Amino acid sequence: MDSRPQLLYAVSMNMPTDSSSFHEDFLGLKMKLFVNLRTLRLPYISVRHAVNSTQPTRNVDFYRQRTTYSYFLPIQTRWQDNDQYGHVNNAVYHGYFDTLINHYLIRYCGLNTNRRSSSMVGFIVTNQCSFHKPVKFPENPLASLAVEKIGRSSVHYRMALFNQVPTKKSISIHFNILNDGCFSDWSALEGFESLACTTAMSTHVFVDTMSEKPKELPEGFKKGLQKIMIPL
Repeated sequence: MDSRPQLLYAVSMNMPTDSSSFHEDFLGLKMKLFVNLRTLRLPYISVRHAVNSTQPTRNVDFYRQRTTYSYFLPIQTRWQDNDQYGHVNNAVYHGYFDTLINHYLIRYCGLNTNRRSSSMVGFIVTNQCSFHKPVKFPENPLASLAVEKIGRSSVHYRMALFNQVPTKKSISIHFNILNDGCFSDWSALEGFESLACTTAMSTHVFVDTMSEKPKELPEGFKKGLQKIMIPL
């Protein structure tokens, strides 16, 4: 039972008949209640301190905003991506985002995916998707990528998918955009919705190719990641 109802119950059940005695006892109970209530507030105060720490706190909608992201890659949905409900199956989205991440790492961070000649390999240790609106074939959503944190051997990503604005005409996409992706200065970005239909987070841990133990990220590799870091 909660301690506060118990204290109130004690007041109602233990009232003395003598008025002066009651006055003294009541003052004593008030002091006890005051002390107990101060004690009860302590956990709440500690929580407030934790919230007001130096770590940035962001609303969930922050990661739905297209302006949060720095790198973009159009995704061609496939007929086989649709499930019997007529939209892209949830498992397929992880493939889209895996493609997006590795596309950037290969193009802009110099990732070598050949285990025979590469000094490190990346293992995905966390994957999570949140679905806000469906995507379906033959739509071509825009995948977006940002880096939230770079550790000694780990990289924390934020990703999102944006549908094309329904009222806009077809967007002309040059082959170079499909091949290399694009950044925030691409003029056609306005042809896509400003709020994501899907958001995701993922974490890579890079390990030594032979020992598979965590390996410190090379400076050149980190430099490529820093280009798409979310500002603090």
